[in-house]
Amino acid sequence: MSVQRFLKQRAVNVTVGGNYSLANWYDQHGKLRQFACRTSRVSPFRMIVDVPVIGRVGDRISSYFSEFGKLDGHISDTLPGGFLLELAVTRAMRERLSNQLSWLERKMLDPEIRDAREQARIVPACPHSTLILADGSMHTCFVIDMSISGVAVSADVQPEIGTPLAVGGCVGRVVRHRSDGFAVKFTELQNRSELEWRIARPPQRNSTVGARVERLATIETSPPPPVTPRGAGDDDAFVLDA
Repeated sequence: MSVQRFLKQRAVNVTVGGNYSLANWYDQHGKLRQFACRTSRVSPFRMIVDVPVIGRVGDRISSYFSEFGKLDGHISDTLPGGFLLELAVTRAMRERLSNQLSWLERKMLDPEIRDAREQARIVPACPHSTLILADGSMHTCFVIDMSISGVAVSADVQPEIGTPLAVGGCVGRVVRHRSDGFAVKFTELQNRSELEWRIARPPQRNSTVGARVERLATIETSPPPPVTPRGAGDDDAFVLDA
């Protein structure tokens, strides 16, 4: 199915974080590489997922989402920064997913239901950003979540702990690796009102941001201590005969 056709179908525009792996994409240890991802539109049959590495139509995907659990399938269409995942699940799993989506939809409409962590982490509306390293190389990345002191990202590169870099317009060092990416601690606290704009801002190789990363790389200090950026039978039920 195409993305445009899916946008016309019954689905829930919901943001749920998770991770995924692409078939035949391995790390240096021979294990399937995991990347962070986030849903933007979901039905019991398919979902649009924002990702750092898109893959190709037909690629098999294994994914896990905090709200939905393990979901496998294949890519049926792609779009900038994401893909449409066709779910390969049993009818029982579709029914469970339908109930979860209906509940999440009600939760989004009910101001009394709030996430207790929402003040502790920030999940950006636009999850895509750019890394710039001290050698001037640039890489696209996916923002998992962020705070005024740091950011967690997923990318097709995994810099060593202590590596200076910029995420968008924010300069810092890699302080921790995680299964689906790595965490960066900023060299200085950011302004909350400007944070999302600074992260999303595409840096330039010859910009002041790049120069700050180069200067940071010349400082002989041990890596800062690891930190974790904090975060990110009903009405209108889905028809499952699809």
